[in-house]
Amino acid sequence: MLRFADFKPVKLEDHELFQEHYQHYPQVHSDNTFANMVCWNHYADYRFCKSGDSIVLSSTIDGVTTFRYPIGPEDPDLLDEVIELALREGGEIPMQVLDPGGEAFLRKRYPDLPLHPDRNFFDYVYRTADLADLPGKGYATIRHQVHRFARDYKYAIEEITRDNLDDVWEFLVIWCEWRECDSMPILAYERDAILFAVNNFFEIGLEGWAIRIGDSIGAISIVGPVNRSMAVVHFEKALPETYRDIYKVIMSDTARALRDRYRYINRECDMGVPGLRDSKTRYHPTCMIEVHYATRDDLEACCR
Repeated sequence: MLRFADFKPVKLEDHELFQEHYQHYPQVHSDNTFANMVCWNHYADYRFCKSGDSIVLSSTIDGVTTFRYPIGPEDPDLLDEVIELALREGGEIPMQVLDPGGEAFLRKRYPDLPLHPDRNFFDYVYRTADLADLPGKGYATIRHQVHRFARDYKYAIEEITRDNLDDVWEFLVIWCEWRECDSMPILAYERDAILFAVNNFFEIGLEGWAIRIGDSIGAISIVGPVNRSMAVVHFEKALPETYRDIYKVIMSDTARALRDRYRYINRECDMGVPGLRDSKTRYHPTCMIEVHYATRDDLEACCR
């Protein structure tokens, strides 16, 4: 029987385990990536359990635990164990599904089980070439803003390496002061997640780029793989009050750096923030990676 006591926190030393497992079972949603879990573990207490050929994930936020559809081969017995565990240990929304294959199998096994879309956590996925080239009328305004930035500022785009990692750190200190990271708990959590990413940049397997204007860095992006054809921008930070339109520039320059290796870029979800949703929609996503959940009442009614 699957027990919550068997779940272990996701740690840096688990990188190889997840890397190997995801080669066999590629992911599509950013929240299942190793980098996301290890960087945000102080907030969401990500845990995992290896069961046969599958990995089962959980997250606990504010004392409420949610379990995820198993990552591995279709296994109806393991799915039933996860559902039972979710009902024993989870909250009112004890189970999430973050990939289309898992959603399809769950619907097939339990056709009467309602799966509710969680729009706030749908990932936005774009063609890398679109973000790099900003083609056509749909990108005309953004393209104009990027060109204006190039006229207004002498800047260089540089890859994040061991040589400039200290400069990236200094930029993040300035960014946190500007954003007043201590003013809201979620901003403090985000600050800690970014600093963890920078402190463990190469161990996690991240890459990134920075915009340098003169001697100062004005924006950074931190990127990781989702699967062989998709990268995810885990963090993108800039000082827009100092450098107008710099967010659009770091976005496009990052896409140019990735275009030869990844066909798609995942720019994560909007968390239901209206301004963020408008911004992400403005870049014309090619698709959304949907998230669904099952409630406790529905699981009890349909799966027991």
